[in-house]
Amino acid sequence: MRVHVVSDVHGSADALARAADGSDVFVCLGDLVLFLDYADPGQGIFAELFGSEHARAYIGARTANRFDEARELSTAAWRRLGVDDPQDRWAVMHTMVAAQYDELFAAMPEPALLTYGNVDVPDLWPARLKPGHQVVGGGVVEVEGQRWGFVGGGLVSPMRTPYEISPEEFAAAVASLGPVDVLFSHIPPAVPELVYDVVARRFERGSEALLEYVRDVQPRYHLFGHVHQPLAARRRIGRTECVNVGHFHARRTPFVLDL
Repeated sequence: MRVHVVSDVHGSADALARAADGSDVFVCLGDLVLFLDYADPGQGIFAELFGSEHARAYIGARTANRFDEARELSTAAWRRLGVDDPQDRWAVMHTMVAAQYDELFAAMPEPALLTYGNVDVPDLWPARLKPGHQVVGGGVVEVEGQRWGFVGGGLVSPMRTPYEISPEEFAAAVASLGPVDVLFSHIPPAVPELVYDVVARRFERGSEALLEYVRDVQPRYHLFGHVHQPLAARRRIGRTECVNVGHFHARRTPFVLDL
């Protein structure tokens, strides 16, 4: 069984349309939307709204972990557009996210198993799903006699992305899986080499609950994304091969696994 896995699509609809070619099963681990492109500040919702110079300054503040400064930059940019109320801001962004989802779900191969990333907006998914799309925010599906576990979303962080979950809720979702052969999540386990982004120069948020689960249950594989340029793309924990499937927006090719 040939499995193609993508994560961190971030607006790359054209490459997404081809990502399942040659596969038996296609899996998408979320982060479909492109809010901000660290490699190209002229791309994404922030650049569309505020221009590439603002996006570049905002990226610089976030890269330096100056999150208060980044929020001040964002507030000032919204005010220049005449939008002060945070709810009004989200109404504008919601419309732009919906437009991206229209294109992305039209391109999404089917059949596909999907889970959410931390920058996704789950309530916009149902109206755009095709008949062959199965969303597994958290839970287990059986594929060719194997148990595949899924845990979507990210953990609460200073980044304040749209779909962040409390550590307690996330840990409960992990604990509910029971034994699985393959574990899929958007974020990695809390292993320093797997969560450190060498370009953003910071530790992204990994999950202690996922790490504990892998140590205890020992699935054959744990596949995830989230960290775009990790210090290490894979690590073995006991018998479990933990693999970052790659930043699809940059690579434009899926991770391929034969099971």
